[in-house]
Amino acid sequence: MGARILIVDDAAFMRMMIKDILTKNGYQIVGEAENGKVALKKYQELTPDLTTMDITMPEMDGINAVKEIKKVDPRANIIMCSAMGQQAMVIDAIQAGAKDFIVKPFQPDRVMEAVRKALS
Repeated sequence: MGARILIVDDAAFMRMMIKDILTKNGYQIVGEAENGKVALKKYQELTPDLTTMDITMPEMDGINAVKEIKKVDPRANIIMCSAMGQQAMVIDAIQAGAKDFIVKPFQPDRVMEAVRKALS
């Protein structure tokens, strides 16, 4: 079975899109979270190989969630997902410890490239 992935996005539709791309490529989705707070809790429970993290979410945004997850697991593999025009936030995310970022709407090839790069 492929790597174990946690998907974090406040939009169920976006989670479904990423899940679809990843499962078709042999990855196992171990959990989903709708905000950074839930993501942190699920990360600790599930210890996924990779986490996809939306930037803009209620409760706790993706950047803070990355920082919190990195405190718990400095080796965490996290890919940020951002809408167009969030370049400054993407830089913050990379500085917080994210490995890469993908832009919405998701291009399956780009998602797979980012996932393979983060896991290698």
